Amino acid sequence: MTTSGRALLNDSVHDALQEMIFSGALAPGSPLSVPALAARLNVSRTPVREAVQQLIYEGLANHTRNAGARVAALDADAVRAVFDVREVLDGLAAHGATLLATHATVEQLRKMLRVQRDLLDEPADQHRDAALDLQFHTLIRETSRNRALCDALKRLDGQAHLFRSDMWSSELNRQLAVLEHDRIVSAIEAGDADAARAAACAHVAGLYVRTRRS
Repeated sequence: MTTSGRALLNDSVHDALQEMIFSGALAPGSPLSVPALAARLNVSRTPVREAVQQLIYEGLANHTRNAGARVAALDADAVRAVFDVREVLDGLAAHGATLLATHATVEQLRKMLRVQRDLLDEPADQHRDAALDLQFHTLIRETSRNRALCDALKRLDGQAHLFRSDMWSSELNRQLAVLEHDRIVSAIEAGDADAARAAACAHVAGLYVRTRRS
């Protein structure tokens, strides 16, 4: 197999394991046995081994000596830490994006927002709505042109999936997310970097409170 072919296989295996974790097929605390997962995915052990190492790096799995790797289980303190850091970094991303966004970027954000708003009239689809939310935030982060910030937020997003997989099943959460996204885009469109930062921080802070409510 060529180098590019191996890279594609590794990415495919990683994405498959990540989706199994996000969907709950691999619950927090589940063992990540390389032989078992290789048989389950019908691939060799090497790409599975590398994918598990990547999951550990991303904070989606933990490795314990003599016990192997398991899907990470976040306690209340870890949950708060993830949101505390994401609040600051997403605020920084929105601030930077405001200063660098073009008219085309703003229009793309507006189009994303229209799609999210139109879908409020349809039944919730957790996978679809979570993907649209991630696309929205990813565009803002990439517009900031801060690679270190984008990489850090990508890891935090993955960890957030461990405990907020049902976030998008709530109609109230969906409606509030669209309202909060609109405030972020309006600030970016107006060129108000401080307001964009504040709106992004408030959005993440609100997400944390809502995900912790029983």
